[in-house]
Amino acid sequence: MTAPLRVRRYRFSDLDEVWALHQVSLAQVGLTPGGGVYYDDDFPRIKEIYLEDRGEFLVGEVPSGHIAAMGGLRRVDDQVAEMCRLRVHPDFQRRGYGALILETLEDRARELGYSVLRGDTTLQQGAAMALYRKYGWREVSREEKGVSVVLYGEKVLTSARSSQFTPR
Repeated sequence: MTAPLRVRRYRFSDLDEVWALHQVSLAQVGLTPGGGVYYDDDFPRIKEIYLEDRGEFLVGEVPSGHIAAMGGLRRVDDQVAEMCRLRVHPDFQRRGYGALILETLEDRARELGYSVLRGDTTLQQGAAMALYRKYGWREVSREEKGVSVVLYGEKVLTSARSSQFTPR
């Protein structure tokens, strides 16, 4: 049986665990600083960049109190938000935690009045690509950055959830 995940808003006291989750998740797929797609300057400013600018940043706690998943919404403009920092710790993958964070962020984006979500991932992050496709995201472009191929995607939000895949 999968342990339940309690999703809640980020608190400053979560910073060290969130930072560690970011690092271990990217290292798992071979992404490292200097690789062209790895950035981390937003972590010390989560409150300012996400929470205070019509965005959101969520963490998922397992019963032990440890953070096993996270994700954020960052305002692009009045209609568009970027979903970013969607991570699940390798020890807790394949339990539906990424889907729960994604669904909660999509719902929150609707509540905040956004009509479009954008995001990106890399070819190395196959699980993330599959998750986005499952939830109706469509690929809009690709770009080589350093040693990676970055896929840019988007989803037009409706009043209800949609789980249909629209190929590129």
